[in-house]
Amino acid sequence: MSEATWLDEVRWDRDGLVPVIVQEASSRDVLMLAWMNREALERSAREGHAVFWSRSRGRLWKKGEESGHVQAVKEIRTDCDSDAVLIVVEQAGGIACHTGRHSCFFNRLERGAWRCVEPVLKDPAEIYSHE
Repeated sequence: MSEATWLDEVRWDRDGLVPVIVQEASSRDVLMLAWMNREALERSAREGHAVFWSRSRGRLWKKGEESGHVQAVKEIRTDCDSDAVLIVVEQAGGIACHTGRHSCFFNRLERGAWRCVEPVLKDPAEIYSHE
């Protein structure tokens, strides 16, 4: 299948984005939810490392470009409607979240309140120090 064909089959939203669920290959943990535009998805498939569209930065963002916690892409899937993407990755350093946790999904609803249930594995100040 040609590159243009498979990218054309993704149902991009009106901003040209698709939501992406990132799952760790070894543990099957859901690490994060991000967004990709066409270029980010194409580069992730071609380069084998997760590249996202950062809505806050307004630019492409290679996961781990600052922290070193890159995500090696093992598999890319779409859902039945082709309007969401799942990428299965090998997570470098065991940390996917900018808070220093394994997963971005570290809050759990318990008795009507959010409770943090995952430890900080590394202080973000150490991860993002720019010495």
